Amino acid sequence: MVPESLAPYVEYVGSTAGALTTFAFLPQVIKVWRTRCADDLSFLTFAVFCLGVALWMAYGLMIDSPPLIVTNAITFVLALALVVMKIAFTRKTA
Repeated sequence: MVPESLAPYVEYVGSTAGALTTFAFLPQVIKVWRTRCADDLSFLTFAVFCLGVALWMAYGLMIDSPPLIVTNAITFVLALALVVMKIAFTRKTA
């Protein structure tokens, strides 16, 4: 599928894409943690996202792809942290 000349770069491209996607969540996690405010985050979006990331991680395990496994494991932890903070920090209005 991949031209032979590009074969050495496949894992590099996958690892780089995974790292960028994973660490894109870090500023949001830090902001929510510091401000203790998650009111503008969608619980459903992040809950579904966690499920999708868990499935990507499972897929990575099935095909033995370290970049998929590692980046999705880290992404799952960060996204799950946002879900937990959304629950913990959402202001109760009554």
